[in-house]
Amino acid sequence: MLQRIVKPLMLAALLLLSQLTYATEGMWLPQLLSGLNEKEMKGMGMKISASDIYNINKGSLKDAIVSFGGFCTAEVISSQGLILTNHHCGYESIQKHSSLQNNFLQNGFWAKTAAEELRNPGLFVTFIVRIDDVTKAALQDVKPGMNERERQSAIDKRLHEIRQNARKESWQETMIKPFYEGNQYFLFVTETFNDVRLVGAPPSSIGKFGSDTDNWVWPRHTGDFSMFRIYAGKDGRPAPYSQDNVPLSPKYFLPVSLKGVKQNDFTMVLGFPGRTTEYLPSEAVKLTVDALDPAKVGMRDAALEVIDGYMRKDEQIKIQYAAKYANTANAWKKWKGEMLGVKQTRGIDKKEQYEASYRELLNADPELKVKYSGVLDSLNEMYRRIRPYAQTRDYYSELVRNVELFTAGDRLISFLGDVRDKGEGQYETLRQQFLESMQPFYKNYNAQVDHDVSVRLLEIYAKGVPKQYAGAEYAQICAENNNDSRALADKIYGVSALTSLEKLKAFVQQPYNAVVAQMWKDPGTRLIMAMRKGFVDNVSKPVNDLQSSINNLQRTYMQAQMDVMAGKKRFYPDANSTLRVTYGKVDGYNPRDAIHYDFYTYLDGVMEKYVPGDYEFDVPAKLIELYKNKDYGRYGVNGKMPVCFIASNHTTGGNSGSPALDANGHLIGLNFDRTWEGTMSDINYDPSICRNIMVDIRYVLFIVDKYAGCTRLVDEMKLVK
Repeated sequence: MLQRIVKPLMLAALLLLSQLTYATEGMWLPQLLSGLNEKEMKGMGMKISASDIYNINKGSLKDAIVSFGGFCTAEVISSQGLILTNHHCGYESIQKHSSLQNNFLQNGFWAKTAAEELRNPGLFVTFIVRIDDVTKAALQDVKPGMNERERQSAIDKRLHEIRQNARKESWQETMIKPFYEGNQYFLFVTETFNDVRLVGAPPSSIGKFGSDTDNWVWPRHTGDFSMFRIYAGKDGRPAPYSQDNVPLSPKYFLPVSLKGVKQNDFTMVLGFPGRTTEYLPSEAVKLTVDALDPAKVGMRDAALEVIDGYMRKDEQIKIQYAAKYANTANAWKKWKGEMLGVKQTRGIDKKEQYEASYRELLNADPELKVKYSGVLDSLNEMYRRIRPYAQTRDYYSELVRNVELFTAGDRLISFLGDVRDKGEGQYETLRQQFLESMQPFYKNYNAQVDHDVSVRLLEIYAKGVPKQYAGAEYAQICAENNNDSRALADKIYGVSALTSLEKLKAFVQQPYNAVVAQMWKDPGTRLIMAMRKGFVDNVSKPVNDLQSSINNLQRTYMQAQMDVMAGKKRFYPDANSTLRVTYGKVDGYNPRDAIHYDFYTYLDGVMEKYVPGDYEFDVPAKLIELYKNKDYGRYGVNGKMPVCFIASNHTTGGNSGSPALDANGHLIGLNFDRTWEGTMSDINYDPSICRNIMVDIRYVLFIVDKYAGCTRLVDEMKLVK
């Protein structure tokens, strides 16, 4: 009798906990806020309406938010197309304009006039014009019993028709994305501008202060921002770069607040989060934190240690590898935090408890039980089966990614494959295109650094990948070198054509058939092809087959959760690089026993961390002077200069550069990171420790105005109190 009472009580408690997390968890579609979230958001303090956030009939917040380069978010902050994003989002553009003589990474860059704003070929921003639900039309031809290929083929045909018939202007584009694991589809009408110019960026000692040591860490003291401007044709429409282009006059731009925030203030973040997987079963989470994350972290541990050693000794290598190091370290540290966070919050236990509640509700409904019986158990079993293959896949991909000679080899193989497919008559044309594409690669390449990285990673790969997956050809090469990764690396980097652009040019200058024959003689390309063959033969097909079954079951499980938990839990779609709204409150957190973190940091903390000459914690002399004189202008508060703050907004990669807005929709900060303990929010959000980190907008204005003296940019903005 007691057991029959306790079980329903446990279920009720779990569902109550689910209800309590609503206020901070979720990446919501903006066009659906009025029906799902508006009431709650206003209850948390929001003063504007859902139609002020998303509106297709007048300018709204969505019209000030852009996808920056397809990898970050930015926001329009003036009537002249000025946009704000993170320093790390603009980092590659800043690096391309930098040299030893003109080091904008080290010294910063500020265009004092419009004529000084710098062009960035290849950089673009995309606005969302409209979002339409096209689920019914997209799934019209899907029939029960279809396999994954048949189902996707039927959907693709319908999606093509939908795009063809979509209502849009001639200069606009469309994209259609699946949501809820392919159970729903939405069409996005977009406008993309390709003339985006660099306007301003602080030196890395401000924009990257704390660098990799502080990455993913709170307390944070980083002025992680940069500024660009969108240019359009004279008609205001997207246009290729031209000196005749004019600054964009946007439909809407964000007012900038000087008020600041206090604890429990409502905050909202709009942006383009990249990827989350919140609805995975427990075995998938185990796979991630017990097998995949450790493999990737181990490989990057070694690569970063080698590169860091060279960057600290050589300024030229530091410039060449700055962006690559930052990109590599970013995910590396995130994965470490993910493992820690899941363990600390008992994430797997909570997943298993959720699954127990799901099963109980499923079994209580005869109709749903028939429809979804066994789906969850089968899905968990598939994740157990894919584990060794998936771990090997990650070892292989990390090796090819982090050993740049292997990356070059992969590109060479792809080039030769194109020649084979298109005919040898295209060899000259394709060769020229290939060599042109490799010039930027070798500009930032150092063979000695790469040699030492390869020694470490080849050793880890040999130990981590089971012999039956690595392949016989790879085993033969290792045996020829006494299974010594250094001996193997010495041979490769001593003679391989992949170690410089000049050698590569000479290599492919031979006739096509001669190059193909030489591929098995060059020790670098021979090893790459051997590893690639082992991966394709022994790993790729099993992974793809299992993943196809997982995708099918995951889609069914997603729909099952929404059906079984209907009325008891709200479901937001996983992030997929589309425009989302997340909201929460300003608040600190308790990461460990007896430790509490406040929600604000100040310039005092920058000076406390200051290490003269250190590439992570050095501070510019001008900033030190401003601090000593307490010369903060209108941006300081009570003799202190706010720098960063945290809140419980649910963010992820892609939200870098997203605006943090207050209850009135005014810009109060710039999202740039998450707390280390909460990086597991991509797979298992927990409101107790998941916090996003933002630069206080007043620190941004202070740096632009008082530090850089670029007051013309502040004058463009609409400042409100």
